[in-house]
Amino acid sequence: MSGTFDIPFKSDVVPQALDAEAEIRFRCRTGISCFNACCRQADITLTPYDIIRLKQRLGITSGEFLKDHTVPFEMDADKVPGVKMRTDDDGACLFMTDEGCSVYEDRPTSCRYYPLGHLAMRCKDSPADEAQYVLIRETHCKGHEEHRTIRIKDYLTEQDIPMYREMNREWLQLILKKKSAGPAVGRPPERSLQLYFLACFDLDRFRRFVTSPAFRKAYQLDARTCETLDRDDVALMKFGFRLLRQVLFGERTLEETPGAWDKRLEDRKDVWEARRRAAIAQRQQMEEDKYKQQF
Repeated sequence: MSGTFDIPFKSDVVPQALDAEAEIRFRCRTGISCFNACCRQADITLTPYDIIRLKQRLGITSGEFLKDHTVPFEMDADKVPGVKMRTDDDGACLFMTDEGCSVYEDRPTSCRYYPLGHLAMRCKDSPADEAQYVLIRETHCKGHEEHRTIRIKDYLTEQDIPMYREMNREWLQLILKKKSAGPAVGRPPERSLQLYFLACFDLDRFRRFVTSPAFRKAYQLDARTCETLDRDDVALMKFGFRLLRQVLFGERTLEETPGAWDKRLEDRKDVWEARRRAAIAQRQQMEEDKYKQQF
């Protein structure tokens, strides 16, 4: 089995996995003594759908939201870009107020899961993930002392997690596929990383890209699809995930102008092979260096 952990702490101890039927004792509410404590030390990685909800909530463009409310970071050694919520100098979320979260109805995915960590487990021969969870207990949090028990699946529904999980699913699949492919994919070139950032996080700029004459000339998009992409952020986000599967992994997810796909394969065949070889050599060198450091 393989798994991915979405847990905001590091530990050598793997917590006990819980299924959706398990009960937890937890409630967060206005007036509890620790109210806002978790928002005062915020380390929140944002998903593409999080950004759509927040930028629409604030009535600004994705570029404005990224500039004013996020900081970039690298998600892996290949410098795949990610974004975190910007905080003040003391580490507090900028959306925190004395009355609570000012964007509560559109709060990010990781805020909705708390105090649960999500583990996506998949058996070797299974086509689907098996969702499991862990309960996160932080010393400041008094929500665990509240007199309410609730099944995990009901808590997730209460926090609107199923819809967020579906919106985030294809993005998470991209990340997991990149990670599992390893040297077979290699480090994406800078232009591919730039496209990844646009398609995932800066949708308003990405919309200008896909509505450009050059893009519409290369890809066969019908008028109805073009109209939808022009006005629907979620449809544009999902279109971006399809495009990234084609650009990053060579999947034929979008219909190109006749001859464009074969020409792309021929033009990039040597580049893809060189990237694969370079990535393998780099990882081998890293292993050799690590071995030498031990002696």
